[in-house]
Amino acid sequence: MEPSILAMADLATPMSIRVAATLGLAERAGRDGATAEHLAAETGTSPPALRRLLDHLVTTGVFDLDPTSDRFRPTGLGLQLTEDWPKTLLDINRAGGRADLAFVDLLGTITTGAPAYPQRYGREFWADLDANPELRSSFDAQMNRRFQVQATQIAERFEWSRFPQILDVGGGDGTVLTAILQAHPTVHGRVLDVAPTALAAAERFAAAGLGDRAGAVPGSFFDPLPVGADAYVLSDVLHDWDDEQARRILTECHKAAAPDSVVVVIEAVRGRGSDTAFDLFLLMCFAGHERTVDELAAMAAECGFELRRSCLVTDERTAMEFVPR
Repeated sequence: MEPSILAMADLATPMSIRVAATLGLAERAGRDGATAEHLAAETGTSPPALRRLLDHLVTTGVFDLDPTSDRFRPTGLGLQLTEDWPKTLLDINRAGGRADLAFVDLLGTITTGAPAYPQRYGREFWADLDANPELRSSFDAQMNRRFQVQATQIAERFEWSRFPQILDVGGGDGTVLTAILQAHPTVHGRVLDVAPTALAAAERFAAAGLGDRAGAVPGSFFDPLPVGADAYVLSDVLHDWDDEQARRILTECHKAAAPDSVVVVIEAVRGRGSDTAFDLFLLMCFAGHERTVDELAAMAAECGFELRRSCLVTDERTAMEFVPR
């Protein structure tokens, strides 16, 4: 039997799950379960409305209802809502979940090509993070989680030991650079990112015992970059921007790079590790998009680079090594 297009387009279930994640219903109910009235008191919500939400989550298999005690308890599926990673992505008060809600304005994006996020929230995604420290923190945590497994692979599957000094441009809270320095004890490096994130990176380096080889620089990759690095790393950066802004970032790297420096771009490229849903998210959220290796090479060529080589560094990400022409 073919799937129903109406079932595929249903919004009640995904939004119910996201509200449950945001309210922490699975954690609050626990394995013993809780009544709708108790959960409403815990979350400051309307008991009748919450009861209807829970009834739907029972229908979809996320919760069970014990008719004797009238307690709702999460199923094995619902217990996933107690895990940090699904919750990070589904909680609509965190950066990822908040961004997903802008999909309701996708028609405008498809019509104009402009991102929907500013249409919904009144300012661009990055400005929203700057204005809200809690959103910024949740975004950094999301990026950290995305790289937790793959950072080690990136560190081990690329010849980082060739570069005495690395500048991880837009490197977040230092997850990737920490893995690189731990795997290559002769390498030194710094992260460049906005001030709150750079501070988090410095704290990570100190906690990892890397304070003598790692540092953090507050700044923007749209401004002049520190010179003197042997490698400038752009990891999951370019796909967050349209072509014009991505060229600006590459141009700043070219200005800072010495003739024998390299720029290492690490991304999931189109056709190799990327997926269509995330590509649509990039468009909707901030007009970014996944690109092929050839498209990235052509863009870099406009900024004075040539592609020396590319290789898979994880199952999802490709490292592309660019050198100044």
